[in-house]
Amino acid sequence: MKYVSTRNGIDCVTASQAIIRGLAPDGGLYIPESIPRVSPDWIRSLSALDYKGRAVKVLSLFLDEFSDSELSDIAAASYARNFDDPAVAPLRMLDTDTASLELWHGPTCAFKDMALQIMPRLLTASLRKNDEERTASILVATSGDTGKAALEGFRDVPGTRIMVFYPRDGVSEVQKLQMATQEGQNVSVMAVDGNFDDAQTGVKKIFGDKMFAEALNGRGFLLSSANSINWGRLVPQIAYYFSAYCDFAAAGAIRMGEAMDFCVPTGNFGNILAGWFAKQMGLPVRRFVCASNANNVLTDFIRTGVYDKNRPFTLTTSPSMDILVSSNLERLLYCLTGDAPRVAGYMKKLGETGRYDAGAEVREAVQREFAGGFCADADTAACIGRLWREKRYLADTHTAVALTVLSDLRGREGKRFPTAVVSTASPFKFCAAVLEALGVRTDKTGPALIGELSAFTSIAAPKPLVNLSRKSVRFNRCVAVRDMELAVDEFLR
Repeated sequence: MKYVSTRNGIDCVTASQAIIRGLAPDGGLYIPESIPRVSPDWIRSLSALDYKGRAVKVLSLFLDEFSDSELSDIAAASYARNFDDPAVAPLRMLDTDTASLELWHGPTCAFKDMALQIMPRLLTASLRKNDEERTASILVATSGDTGKAALEGFRDVPGTRIMVFYPRDGVSEVQKLQMATQEGQNVSVMAVDGNFDDAQTGVKKIFGDKMFAEALNGRGFLLSSANSINWGRLVPQIAYYFSAYCDFAAAGAIRMGEAMDFCVPTGNFGNILAGWFAKQMGLPVRRFVCASNANNVLTDFIRTGVYDKNRPFTLTTSPSMDILVSSNLERLLYCLTGDAPRVAGYMKKLGETGRYDAGAEVREAVQREFAGGFCADADTAACIGRLWREKRYLADTHTAVALTVLSDLRGREGKRFPTAVVSTASPFKFCAAVLEALGVRTDKTGPALIGELSAFTSIAAPKPLVNLSRKSVRFNRCVAVRDMELAVDEFLR
């Protein structure tokens, strides 16, 4: 299978080359030339497999350079004792037609582990396949969870270095401490004086600086990314939609072959896009509900077909979704239009004016596949409290955004379709907001809140978070956006 840029559509690369490069030379994102189709029997056959087996079956359709045995070894190493639930991505039924797909049982307690435990292994294998001897230098902009997951995934991986940038005031205390205390000899972390979009834009500018890339090449480094702009990050996420469907059917909420919905808390559009790819492959999905917080740029796009980031940036209690430039939407636009120059024009307008109008045809195509909604922090908190009181289920703020949007949508439509809500993070990563939502008042701060939440709910905190307060802070620098490239240059000296 070959891959093309969303802004070119002509120059083809292999899967391994797309994984190594991360971003296409023209600034576009790599996309498969065609999306493989699967049969109902193929989907049914997944039910007999564990998560690792399901992942291998999905990955093999996109990564034809990798043998089944190679992918099996990679999956076995990626989804093992580093996950605290043997199901890896368990589905918890909340009622007869609603489930929570828990994707946060990995080593950093966030859904990014589902891809970032496997991506470093895919990258190192790709480097070998291309006889690449340079050191892969991974640059990451994070709104909270990607950073720690990438750091943990690439920690001390031979032939790699990784540097993560996060918005100084845009992550939770637990997220910040997870990154600041990261172990490993090949890692670096730096706060950015700005929001996530500033950090993401800074990283993209570094990738677009050809003179800088040439200088690094002369020193034996090549730049790559672990954000979901990298196809190697996105493709493993497709697997858990197939897995969730099989588990939803096994729970009796649907019959095998019957369509269901997914509701996804969405910031950069990668998670929900992976589900959309699963549907294009043949997974019976009726629609995807795109759930946003107060930074509701995607909700407005689904409603109007106009993407406009020219609005106030809001810091919320669901910080991983505090994003106004959703990079992966570019892949959807390419798939819907098949017109790379048109997509390049959208992105050019976004860069120059902060907005673009995709047109009525694209808007209607999007609305056939997606519904959108958003909620405020007060609604998020109310959902967390209500869910705990009524069902004794503890949700984090991002999951609560999705549950709130789903409930509102069901209320407006007067219908209930079987739906899996994608739960993206452990509630223990956002203790302050969750405790407040539960009505708990405390003078404790930071990691001490983890024990407070555990004591109040009688739920054991995830082991990776319990000892955070005992770890030494290694990284505490903050840079201006204009100095990000200089920081990378210093790190790679």
